[in-house]
Amino acid sequence: LFCLLSGDGVPRKNTDAVQERDGSANSSSPVIAAFKVFQQELDTKHDKYERLVKLSRDVTIESKRTIFLLHRVTSVTDPEAILKEAEVKLEGVRQKIGQIAEELRGEDIHQFHRAFTPGIQEFVEAVSFLHYIQHRSLISLEEINARLVFMRAEKGSAEDLPPGAQVLTFQVTPSDYLLGVADLTGELMRMCISSVGNGDIDTPFQLSQFLRQIHDGFSFIGNTGPYEVSKKLHTLRQSLGKVEDACYALKVRGSEIPKHMLADVFSSRSALIDPEEGVI
Repeated sequence: LFCLLSGDGVPRKNTDAVQERDGSANSSSPVIAAFKVFQQELDTKHDKYERLVKLSRDVTIESKRTIFLLHRVTSVTDPEAILKEAEVKLEGVRQKIGQIAEELRGEDIHQFHRAFTPGIQEFVEAVSFLHYIQHRSLISLEEINARLVFMRAEKGSAEDLPPGAQVLTFQVTPSDYLLGVADLTGELMRMCISSVGNGDIDTPFQLSQFLRQIHDGFSFIGNTGPYEVSKKLHTLRQSLGKVEDACYALKVRGSEIPKHMLADVFSSRSALIDPEEGVI
């Protein structure tokens, strides 16, 4: 009897029989076959999610670099070269968003929205910042979506698109647009402070008026919009307050302070600015 037992006390004959029965059941059971299909679907979804996260990270990095580049506009004599370079960078970001649109082809966008929303918000912030510098106005959601149309003949996307597909579009959601515009206010506040430091006393008043209009628009939304929008409304008010602070100081003490000393006066204000403010 001892010789017929395996190491754990179970007869070897019975163990082999159980393994053979399980193997045959695994190969023929419809339940096991169905779960294998579910496994493949979940693995495919998770792989796609990770690819979207990586693409979103690339979009975020390049958009931030574009924003940093645009801040140099206030300190150079020829801003056109910087604006052209920024447009080239944003074109590269646009191609990355084209890859996101390709990954989302035929998929439910809401299942993967959390994977790419940080990059899209940063892209909206960069595009709207460039648009404001060029036109002194806020770019609309429709204008942004009109730029995110990708033709099959475009370089770098022709091989990726399936046969028969001619046009690929990506639609920025209203919530991503609002969150990107909310982050834009922080960059406009930094632009105001740097403009004052460079002796430009007109830009702060223009920015103050523009930020008030954005603040009024967000105030109309109130608590009816997405939860993240109400969170960023506090940051928007802080940015508006700092811009109005600078305008107040210029209006009251502007005649007392020579232009070449404005940078020293506002250096302490710039030091108090949180570098991550507006990116929540």
